[in-house]
Amino acid sequence: MITIVLVDDQPLLRSGFSMLLSTEPDLDVIGTAGDGQQAIDVVAQLQPDVVLMDVQMPVLDGIEATRAIIAAARAARTTSPKIVMLTTFDRDDYLFDALAAGAGGFLLKNADADHIVEGIRTVHSGHALLAPEVTQRVIAAAHTNAAHTNAAAPSPAAAQRQIGAVSRADGIPTNLTARETEVLRAMANGLSNAEIAAALFLSEATVKTHVSNLLGKLGVRDRVQAVIAAYRGGFAPSNG
Repeated sequence: MITIVLVDDQPLLRSGFSMLLSTEPDLDVIGTAGDGQQAIDVVAQLQPDVVLMDVQMPVLDGIEATRAIIAAARAARTTSPKIVMLTTFDRDDYLFDALAAGAGGFLLKNADADHIVEGIRTVHSGHALLAPEVTQRVIAAAHTNAAHTNAAAPSPAAAQRQIGAVSRADGIPTNLTARETEVLRAMANGLSNAEIAAALFLSEATVKTHVSNLLGKLGVRDRVQAVIAAYRGGFAPSNG
């Protein structure tokens, strides 16, 4: 059973998410909160597996609440819950501040029910969750940063030809298999595991294995960092 705390300042949204998740046999909403400070208190009391966290809230916003929850877990030497931000992508600074704070994933508030449910399971299993829209924003930001720091960055085609010579300093290790390279490039283009599976004629379980192997070889903690490494290694389209 995956235990969940819902955090949103809109009661209607909290009720809606609770009703949605209560229909799943392996998901259990054990608490709710209406602002970031309440979230800190409720999480400390109930110790959920996953927190669905709104960004813009009164008293304390979701980013500061995320930072505080993770810091408290570290101080207590306990496992922090997986925190998934609920966002409408109104502001890019929210997105990247939340990443820096330690959020493990992002869900659109208007995502379909199946995506939300599977997203919670994905994050709980230890994988980062990125909606394609978020991936594209990460890529765009990385592209902007690269433009300022390396005007001679290689094109994706050049990077593909030179993959055997790419060093870890460039963000991509030399020991990726051909299939891992394909999966990494697909991740960098914003594809979900299901979409990668369909595109490469693989099962989702196989894709998950490749993603897990990629995280290890790249030396990164989650899918977000893998996408950034992929872009820096020339795997993302230059137009973002």
